[in-house]
Amino acid sequence: MQERGAGPPPLSSESDAPARPPTTAGRARWRLLLGVAAVVLVADQLTKWWATETLDDRMIDLVGSLRLRLVMNYGSAFSIAQGRGALISLLALVIVAVLLRSGRYATRPASAFAIGLVVGGAIGNLLDRAFREGDGFLGGGVVDFVDLQWWPVFNVADSAIVVGAMVLFLAELREEADEPEDADASAAAEVEGKPPS
Repeated sequence: MQERGAGPPPLSSESDAPARPPTTAGRARWRLLLGVAAVVLVADQLTKWWATETLDDRMIDLVGSLRLRLVMNYGSAFSIAQGRGALISLLALVIVAVLLRSGRYATRPASAFAIGLVVGGAIGNLLDRAFREGDGFLGGGVVDFVDLQWWPVFNVADSAIVVGAMVLFLAELREEADEPEDADASAAAEVEGKPPS
């Protein structure tokens, strides 16, 4: 005679238990991702507004070679690929869509933070392409104003995209390094949790 509670029901309840945390964690990560994207977008647009109002007819020297100088960029990030703004914008739209779709797999804070940085930066520059003066569809100029004098002029959105891409790369490397340990831990738990035969 089997004791009450032994057998298949505990296995079913054990298999149901791990399913709940990912859903909760997934919601929390979405909030982080979208929150970071919103902060980047607001900071980017505010600094661009300030740059167009303040730097239209002057430059501001800060520290060393760092200065603030207004440049309208019709290429990609860091003023590369001039005149191909529409093509770059369409590519950026695809990247944003892919990143938002992959956001559901961003179960770790670092990944969600990184995706938020890239998405916020990409949308910030896309708004410039769509609504600022320029040639044709999505051909508007992106406002750049941070000038190191030894690097192409850039903005907050460009910085967020680059930092986000680096953090995402490092987060992926770390996740891959952690996978074997997670697999070993799962295998050990499975062996320990097996009902006696």
